[in-house]
Formats: sequence, structure tokens, C-alpha cells
Amino acid sequence: MYVIGAKADGKSDSSKAFLSAWAAACASANPATIYVPNGRFLLGSITFAGQTCKNTRITFRLDGTLVAPSNYNVIGNSGNWITFQRVTGVSVLGGTLDGQGTNLWSCKNSGKNCPNGATSLGFYNSNNIVVDGLTSLNSQMFHIIIYACRNAKLQGTKIVAAGNSPNTDGIHVQLSTGVTILNSRISTGDDCISIGPGNSNLWIESIACGPGHGISIGSLGWDLQEPGVQNVTVKTVTFKGTQNGVRIKSWARASNGFVKSVLFQHLVMVNVQNPVIIDQNYCPNNKNCPGQISGVKISDVMYQDIHGTSATAVAVNFDCSKKYPCSNIKLVDVNLSYKDQTAQASCSNVGGTSSGIVNPSSCL
Repeated sequence: MYVIGAKADGKSDSSKAFLSAWAAACASANPATIYVPNGRFLLGSITFAGQTCKNTRITFRLDGTLVAPSNYNVIGNSGNWITFQRVTGVSVLGGTLDGQGTNLWSCKNSGKNCPNGATSLGFYNSNNIVVDGLTSLNSQMFHIIIYACRNAKLQGTKIVAAGNSPNTDGIHVQLSTGVTILNSRISTGDDCISIGPGNSNLWIESIACGPGHGISIGSLGWDLQEPGVQNVTVKTVTFKGTQNGVRIKSWARASNGFVKSVLFQHLVMVNVQNPVIIDQNYCPNNKNCPGQISGVKISDVMYQDIHGTSATAVAVNFDCSKKYPCSNIKLVDVNLSYKDQTAQASCSNVGGTSSGIVNPSSCL
């Protein structure tokens, strides 16, 4: 057990104490725990690198709070605040990350020239990761990134940022396989969970999302050569007052990307602007979309047992690629209303089937 002996006053930089505990844990042949006691520990941008670690069972047990510098310029251009790079078997249990991002959001929302902001917690090129019972507050940019990882389990996560905080995605997953996200509450200013290119075997269950932009696969198809997304399950999620429910979105650009074998199941929508949406004509400000047609192929997507209320008249919107229409899209027992009326469905370049009770009546 390595106890962090830094000052818990939220003002003294404790990066050195954390890095020396990490070095000692890495050098140990036995499972090791790094314990962060109660209090507020200031950390600058810090990387826990695993390339030379002998240890494949290191646990961070947090009773305290890790605090980012209050001046957003200190870490605002570093990409990440807390990074785990090439680690195996790391667990982060409990604790709170306070990204202190509110001043940066104000800067961005005022249209001034500001840094991009740092992602609070990033795991890169890592295997067998566990994050359990962590709270992330007010990240400058994304709260958590899982990038090029195998086998990561995030559960009991609580993510909190203002509904108008820019680019504060809750959990972003990219180029990863075997990622599970369970029993989490996410309130933020962008996607609650975003699924980027190159993901397979994702399981997302028992999530409360809102405010935020929903759960998104995408944006995909920015690159011509892009790995696809497959075998994704999203189930037992409640969306409250979100911009989207479940969304698949791709740039209107040439790409060999794809989405296939996706299940959206047991979802509750409460006043959601776009409860069910596929948008393959994503092109903000009509910039960077030569030809304006998405090359991403979307197939084998099932929407099952989805009910609740839409905040707009069109509750189901499939706007697929002209060149590669969506195929084998299935609606099963979908019941969405708009202001106590029947909602509408809109279909463009999509093929599929519907069964059971489907409201709005299917346009497939």
C-alpha cells in the first residue's frame, strides 16, 4: 500500500507524490494499492506510463478529490489532465475528479480565443481497466476517454457538468473492444456517451442521461479510411430533456466506415428532442463535405421497447446516405408521443421492418 503523502489543501501541487507512488507500485512484483486519503489534492497534467511496469494489478483507491489547476491555461492545451498510457490491470476505485472547467466554458461561450481544454481522465492503449464509483465534475473538455483499449469496465460512474458546457462528452470510446459501461448517471453539455470509429463489442446498460446530447455512435466518416463500429448494445437507459436519445451520425463525406449489429433496447425518453435519429448528412456550417454524400454503411440496427415523449413532432428520423442506404433497420414495440398527440416518423434512403406496436407509425 502506497499512501499519497502530499498536502491535501487543494493548492500545493502533489504530482510528484503521485508519480513516486506510481513508480514504486510499478516496480513491485505483487499487486499494489495507491491510496488517496480524504482532502483535495492539486494535480497538474500528469501521465501514468505503463511501458516499464512489472505490475499488472495496480489499484488507485480514492477517498479524496483530485483537483485541476483553477487557471485553465495551465493544462488547457495539454490534451489530457490525467492520462494512463499503455497500462494493464489498473483499477480506479471511488473518489472525485474536479476539472474546474467552468471558467473555460465561459471563455468558450463568449466566443473569445481560449484553449481547447483538457480531458479529465484518459486511458490509451491499455488493457483490463476498471473504473468503479468515480465522480467527475466540471471537466474542461471530455470527462473520460477510452482510446485503443481492450477490456475496460466502467461502473457506478457519476458525471456532472452544466447543460451548456461545450464539448464535455461524458464517456468517449474509440478504437476499443470489450468496453462495458454500467449503472452510471451522466449530466453534461455534450453526448452522455459517444462511440467513435473502430469500436467493437460494447455493452452499455442502466444509464441515466440528461441534460446532454444523448448516446451517439459518431460522428463517423470523417476519414476516407476508417475502421467501423460493430456489436454494440445499449439497454435500459432513461433520457431526460436531452437533445437526442439514441443517435447514429456520419459526416456527408466519402468514407469506407460502417456501423452494423447494434441493439437499442428498453429505453425511456422524457421530453427528448430527437428520440431516435440516424443523421448521415452531418455537415456543420456546410464546411468540409465535398460531394455531400456519406460513404458510411449502416446495417442491422434494432430499436426495441422504446417509449416516452418527444419534444419535437418528428420522434423517429432516419436520414440515411443516398449512395449507401441504411439496411435491415428494425423497429419493435416503439411507442413515442408528442404533446399528447401522435408523433411523426421520417424516412429517407432506409430499408427495414417494423413489428409489434409502433408509434409513430413506421415509415420503413
